[in-house]
Amino acid sequence: MIKQTALVTGGAVRLGREIALALAQSGYDIALHYGRSVEAAQATQADIEALGVVCHLCPQDLADARALDNFLKTVNEQAENLTVLVNSASAYESGTIADTSIEIFDTQIAINLRAPFFLAQAFAKYCGAGNIINILDNKIMFNQFDYAAYLLSKKALAEFTRMAAIEFAPDIRVNGIAPGVVMPADTRSEEYVAWRISKIPLQKQGNPGNITRAIDFCLKNDFLTGQIIVVDGGEGGTNVGFNFTRFDEQP
Repeated sequence: MIKQTALVTGGAVRLGREIALALAQSGYDIALHYGRSVEAAQATQADIEALGVVCHLCPQDLADARALDNFLKTVNEQAENLTVLVNSASAYESGTIADTSIEIFDTQIAINLRAPFFLAQAFAKYCGAGNIINILDNKIMFNQFDYAAYLLSKKALAEFTRMAAIEFAPDIRVNGIAPGVVMPADTRSEEYVAWRISKIPLQKQGNPGNITRAIDFCLKNDFLTGQIIVVDGGEGGTNVGFNFTRFDEQP
């Protein structure tokens, strides 16, 4: 088997770390991108290399759009056979349209949309073939204006996934994974998580393995591109909406 490398952005912590570890367990060398999480990146690197593969540490400020072309070029030169790009890094901040500042808006767009856009562009230029996986959010199934800029950036990334799949075919396949309640923030209470689970048809919280297996499916299925796989226990499909048959049920 020819050695392949996967670049995982935001790979030092949380879901990005789980994705990097799963790809390493599948035999990929890892190019581990991180921003400021130096110690976490080093710890993740050690865990990855313990699996018997190579892990390159790749620091980069993803908000610096002009540096992304050279960043991807450098990773491609240093890594052996870069064939996978997982855009996992994400900025997440709540705020309604009315309350969103220019700074919040620019940060959400820069990290969640602009960086994946230009990294994909550079991947196509320097690698020429392979797979791009964009990590989205099952919130794209809704219009939760409480996360206006964040959600707008993720909805746009979903559309970019479909667009890039057409432009980069047949040599590069582009797909998206939209997780639901998998790794809630540490600030979320047990009561909150239980409340969220109560609204999920499968009545349970997901786990990182649900996401990494979806990524594995995308990588192995060579007749799949331009698809968004929502991994959320059915939560994204629960918005029935108002209709005549439910009119009499209203108080």
